[in-house]
Amino acid sequence: MMTLSQDVLGVVSGSLVGFSLGLLGGGGSILAMPLMVYLVGVENPHVALGTSAVAVAASAAANLAQHARQGTVKWRCVTVFAIAGVAGAFGGSSLGKMVDGQKLILLFALLMMAVGALMLRKRSNAGDPAVALNRGNVLSLIALGFGSGALSGFFGIGGGFLIVPGLMLATGMPILNATASSLVAVTAFGLTTAANYARSGLVDWSLAGLFLMGGIAGGALGTQASMGLAARRGTLETAFAGIIVAVSLYMAFRGWQQLS
Repeated sequence: MMTLSQDVLGVVSGSLVGFSLGLLGGGGSILAMPLMVYLVGVENPHVALGTSAVAVAASAAANLAQHARQGTVKWRCVTVFAIAGVAGAFGGSSLGKMVDGQKLILLFALLMMAVGALMLRKRSNAGDPAVALNRGNVLSLIALGFGSGALSGFFGIGGGFLIVPGLMLATGMPILNATASSLVAVTAFGLTTAANYARSGLVDWSLAGLFLMGGIAGGALGTQASMGLAARRGTLETAFAGIIVAVSLYMAFRGWQQLS
């Protein structure tokens, strides 16, 4: 059972993740696991990963509805990507459950460092908005989808930072379509990972609900703030990347202490 203070911190953590997603449009979900472990106080890293997968999947599904109405989702391309990724997510999450919790934290810290570095890179918005599924891109979609799903499942993350460039590389679609379409894959990978962890009893459903509740409120505030701070987006992304790297260094230090 969680204490009242942990319940409050669960809502606060969800709000922070939701706000970063609303403000920057990606990368925020990578903070879900460390917030659950180090702020809320979830002792089992596997429970933190399983619970964050539930919250990330639900958040992605909610955001997907808006993009679907705008017609920016490339359904056929991302469906192939997501189906292959579901198989990868199941395998990755099964492997993740077998890895020692502290070692998993160290690996997660390394992943966060990579995410921070990737966020500093500028992605081109060029591409073909009329791109469609064909024999020339289907194998690339399957291969990149499986790989992205495996990493997403292993670390219990949404994986948008992998999925967006994966879709662009496989099909040549613009970043606008890739970002919108990625939510289909994030939802599918998150649900697969969450189901795999849940069948092992590694999901705290009450915390997932609190986290999601905070995420909805934080996401709304972040979206509003993004409109007023659009001119400073590059600076905000750089600052957020710095936060991710700082958190990853702290996680690596704490994880190494636990293993020593």
